[in-house]
Amino acid sequence: MINQTSEQRVCDLIDKQLPASGWIVQSKDKINLGAGVGLVVREYQTDIGPADYILFINKKPVGIIEAKRKEEGIHLTVHEMQTDDYATLKLKYLNKEPLVFLYESTGDVTRFTDHTDPKPCSLQKRL
Repeated sequence: MINQTSEQRVCDLIDKQLPASGWIVQSKDKINLGAGVGLVVREYQTDIGPADYILFINKKPVGIIEAKRKEEGIHLTVHEMQTDDYATLKLKYLNKEPLVFLYESTGDVTRFTDHTDPKPCSLQKRL
């Protein structure tokens, strides 16, 4: 789209990839946690501001995706601490444990950390 920021273009790309992977994508304004087993809410509110994407499985928040500009693809590990911080924040309307599935993505490159692993480390995948 014309006149979109780099971040908006990345979110548009991620918004198309999530349903192709079986996720239901919802906006923060129309949340229905019962719409399916796996759903993602864009810009879900935390106690310090909106997270780009919060992932829910069976109505339980389990993960987060931090969208980053394409130019950040070679620097995604720099953003892991930001994602870790978001994973421990309080989500609006929900009491929860820290999120365990953490992603940083440009839409082309994605890093993933599984905090259920006893020794979590991030892995990268090029889409």
